[in-house]
Amino acid sequence: MKQLNSRLLAELLDKRMADDQADGRVGGAGLCVMQNGKEIYKKYFGYKNQTNKLPMDDGDGVIFRLASMTKPITAIAVLIQVSRGKLGLDQPITDLLPQFSDMWVGELKDDQVVAKEPAKRLLTPRILLSHQNGLHAGDLGNRQGLGTEEDRQDLEHVVNYFSTLKLDFQPTEAQMYSATAAFDVCARLVELTSGLPYNEFVTKEIFEPLGMKDTTFTPTEEQWSRFIIMHSRREEDGHGVSEDGATHPGCIFENFPLTWFSGGAGLASTLPDYVKFAEMLVNFGRLPDGTQLVPEDLIREMGTPWVPFEVMPAWERWGLGVRVITDERHWLPVTTFGWSGAYGSHFWVDPVNHITAVYMKNSRYDGGAGSQTSIHFEQDVYASLE
Repeated sequence: MKQLNSRLLAELLDKRMADDQADGRVGGAGLCVMQNGKEIYKKYFGYKNQTNKLPMDDGDGVIFRLASMTKPITAIAVLIQVSRGKLGLDQPITDLLPQFSDMWVGELKDDQVVAKEPAKRLLTPRILLSHQNGLHAGDLGNRQGLGTEEDRQDLEHVVNYFSTLKLDFQPTEAQMYSATAAFDVCARLVELTSGLPYNEFVTKEIFEPLGMKDTTFTPTEEQWSRFIIMHSRREEDGHGVSEDGATHPGCIFENFPLTWFSGGAGLASTLPDYVKFAEMLVNFGRLPDGTQLVPEDLIREMGTPWVPFEVMPAWERWGLGVRVITDERHWLPVTTFGWSGAYGSHFWVDPVNHITAVYMKNSRYDGGAGSQTSIHFEQDVYASLE
C-alpha cells in the first residue's frame, strides 16, 4: 500500500481548482480524500450561486444533486435485501414483476421502434445492475421516452411503463448504460420485498445507520435552502465565465417529480454524507462501530466486473451499480470502483491503498462519466502517492 503525500495533494488540487474556477469550468465544488479512515484533504471552492457570488462558507451543509451517484446506493439497497434472503441476484424479476415476462428486443423501422425478436433471457437484479439489460439503454430507449406524466408519478407506475418498452439488445449479449430504468426497477424490487416505499427503506437501512442526515429524495424546506445552484459556463473574450444554470423548480433530477423515488438518479446529498457511504464501501460493508451493514462477500460482488471482456473490451467494466477498473494501465489501481453523476459529482473507492475520494459539484458543463474534472481529480490524487 502506498501513502498519500498530503502536502503535494493539497498543492495539486488547490492549483487545479484555481485554474478551473478562473476559466469557468467549475462554479462551486467540494472535494474530500480519505486514506485509512483519516481525512487527508477536504476543501470547498467557489460559490453556491454564481449571480450573487454566494460563498461556500457552510460547505458541509451544502446539498448537491447526485444524479447517477444515486445508483451505487440503489445497488446497496438491493444487496441488503439479498443478504436477508428476500431477493436473489440471479432471480428472475418476473417472480415479483410478472409484467416483464414478455419482453422483446426492438429495432427501428420507418423511424418507429417495433418488435424484432423475443428476449432470450429474463432480467435479473445482476443483469439490471450491470447494464447488460437493454432497458431504456440506447437509441431505441431514448426514442420510446419516459411515458406520460401519469406514468412518471411514482416507481410503481414508471416500472409498469418500462415493462412495455422494447429492449435495445438481447440481455447479456451487449452492454449499454441504462440511465434510470434498470435502477428504478431495482428500487421497485426493494419496495416489493420490504413492504416499504423506497425512500423510507434507504433512509431506515442505509442513511440512518451511516449518519447520512442530509441524503434524501424529499428535501425539507430548510434543506432546499441549502441546495447549490446549478452551474453553467459561457465563452467571453476568449475565456470561460461561470454563470447560473437552469433547473426544474421543485425537482432534484431534471423534471422528475419528487414522488418518483428514482433509484437511478433521484437523490440529493452533501459531501460529508457521501464520504460516509464511500467509507462503508472501502471497509467492505463495515460501519465505524464494527456493525456489518452489508456482508463483505456482497460488497466484493459489487466491485467485481460482471460484464465479460468480449462484451466490453475496455479498461473499466461494470460491476453492480459501479464501474470497476480492470486494466493495470489505468492510473487507478485494478479493483478500484465507483461512479459519477450527470451534474459532475464523482467518487471512487480504492481497496488496494484504502483510499476514498469524493468530488461534489452541480454543473451543466463537464458532467457525467469521463468528465475532465473527474479525470483530473483522479490523476491528481494518484500523482500524490509516495
